[in-house]
Amino acid sequence: MAHIIVVGNEKGGAGKSTVSMHVATALARLGHKVAALDLDLRQRSLGRYLENRKAFMTQAGLELPIVDLHELPDIDPDSLQPGENIYDHRLSAAVSSLEPDNDFILIDCPGSHTRLSQVAHSLADTLITPLNDSFVDFDLLAHTDDKGDKITGPSVYSEMVWNARQLRAQAGLKPIDWIVIRNRVGTQRMVNKEKMERAINMLSKRIGFRVAPGFSERVIFRELFPRGLTLLDLKDVGVKQLNISNIAARQELRDMMKELNLPGVEINI
Repeated sequence: MAHIIVVGNEKGGAGKSTVSMHVATALARLGHKVAALDLDLRQRSLGRYLENRKAFMTQAGLELPIVDLHELPDIDPDSLQPGENIYDHRLSAAVSSLEPDNDFILIDCPGSHTRLSQVAHSLADTLITPLNDSFVDFDLLAHTDDKGDKITGPSVYSEMVWNARQLRAQAGLKPIDWIVIRNRVGTQRMVNKEKMERAINMLSKRIGFRVAPGFSERVIFRELFPRGLTLLDLKDVGVKQLNISNIAARQELRDMMKELNLPGVEINI
């Protein structure tokens, strides 16, 4: 059955869709069959990214590794039992139909708390939480004192992940492998950066997640989206000489993919 990867974070602007697109297409480039679901039914950033990719491939006459985007199926409300939620059934039906024919199913969650996001987290074999390198975003995971040195309690998002873990345990499923990815980390050593590193490492031991490197802030990501491209596509579209920033970004992607430690994936990109 397919391994389910959920990319979740209840704050916008953390780079969920960029991470989702790069993880999914990297897996496709490695020869794995990947299906994608975009649960942000309003903004559809991942959906737009994948649609841009198909349009660019057609226009440029190129064949690039592709990820199939799927919509949630409609469910007849009359088929529901009293108290059942239609979104639970729509997501479960989508995953059930995709599991037999795919190696991975990647689910991109919205940057807000929704019923669909709750259900998706309980389905996750691997949960990836991109996090901007600031205490504003760290508050998503836990609350700290005014100095940022002491953790005073978990956040609502951490509690949602905990509830998802409990549901999986009750169903006899394997635990969620939760990875927090530090995005937009500054290249210089700064006091705030060092405090963030200490706080995340401390919290990872306390509530049980792994920490992995993410992407630095780079202009290239804003340029890739309109064409649906990723860092691994640059040479395929005619970029013969990568600049230092692009080379560094590709290495960040390799490092991130290695840290995810997904089953059956050998990183040779």
